[in-house]
Amino acid sequence: MQRHSTLLTTAITACTLAGAACGVQAQTSAPLLPSSVKIVSSLPRTGSANAQTTAMVNGIRMALTEAGGKVNGVEVLYEDWDDASPQRGNWDPAIEAANADKGIADAMVVAYIGTYNSGAAKVSMPKLNAAGLAMVSPGNTYPGLTKPGTGEANEPMVYRPSGAINYFRVVPTDDVQGFVAAEFAKTLNATKVFILHDRELYGKGIADVFNKSAKALGMEVVEFDGLDTKAANYKAIATKVKQSKAEVVFYGGTTQTNAAQLAKDLLAQKVDVKLIVPDGCFEEAFIKAAGTNALEGRCYITFGGVEPKLLGGQGKVFYENYKRLYGMEPEAYATYGYEAAKVVLAAMERAAQAGSLSRSAVLKEIAATKGFSGALGTWSFDENGDTTNKVMSVNTVKNGDFETVKVIGN
Repeated sequence: MQRHSTLLTTAITACTLAGAACGVQAQTSAPLLPSSVKIVSSLPRTGSANAQTTAMVNGIRMALTEAGGKVNGVEVLYEDWDDASPQRGNWDPAIEAANADKGIADAMVVAYIGTYNSGAAKVSMPKLNAAGLAMVSPGNTYPGLTKPGTGEANEPMVYRPSGAINYFRVVPTDDVQGFVAAEFAKTLNATKVFILHDRELYGKGIADVFNKSAKALGMEVVEFDGLDTKAANYKAIATKVKQSKAEVVFYGGTTQTNAAQLAKDLLAQKVDVKLIVPDGCFEEAFIKAAGTNALEGRCYITFGGVEPKLLGGQGKVFYENYKRLYGMEPEAYATYGYEAAKVVLAAMERAAQAGSLSRSAVLKEIAATKGFSGALGTWSFDENGDTTNKVMSVNTVKNGDFETVKVIGN
């Protein structure tokens, strides 16, 4: 009996070692993590937005350097992709679509940081969603990308063919910014406002919010119209503004959609009016293109956050490190590129520690981001993928540089 027991034990041991050869399923070991993965960004690197997006890319690289270029021992590679074309001098839908396809086709890519322009996001969001690839924007502010009832009837579900959420952003949306701009116009004692926009998703979207908010605050909207963003000048429009007796002009647009030319023509035509523009103009390129005479004492710029030099806590550390590394002041969105990369890397670290760096594992961890303590303060992603951070600022131009006039929500 003892001999038979010994033989049986030996047989079981041998069968266990041989695994499937004995018809017994061997215990499966945990899957190995890859040796390397990729993060990519898709931003307009050609044209006048280059200074802003270079600062964003610098921020992404800083975040990666601070992580030692790895998550849980896995090397993280980064690729900086351009979604603009020389022909447009701005983001190009065909290139953004190609970037999304390239990211999807590369199995090493586990996160896509972008886009800067909300219109570009509309192109890549459905593609990346269908592929289950996480997308984190440092710059998109159009509400309809995420919030039901704030855009077109089919938004945001049209960007979610899978039915799941894969898109997140670290910047507050224009439904907040447009209202703040209208409230500020009211503090300027405006009774009449003249609203213009660039006919693009971002510009028209924030102009719509300003329009609705201005009316709710008791101001008269004397005009609401789109501009030809390729026009040589806007002298005729400036004359129309003067005749309307509006005290404030709001332009929903960017530096790249000719905001500076509008500012110059309002000055040239001697129109006594204040110009309010959104965060798409909160960059040095806007000051350079318009000239300080057209802006100082005449123009206000809203922004979803505060200029980098006013950040506290980890934001202050970022600001000081950025200046030391690059020898210059960071553009406004540098912090948002940095924060987007930091939150992606933190999610990747958690996913890797749990045993997987698959796209689905990384996406799950990004969506679970709560109480994130970063350069922009402590915030979470809500059920729509939006940041809970609602800090806004109103800025002006003084002595050739931006100066904060008011901070709201901090």
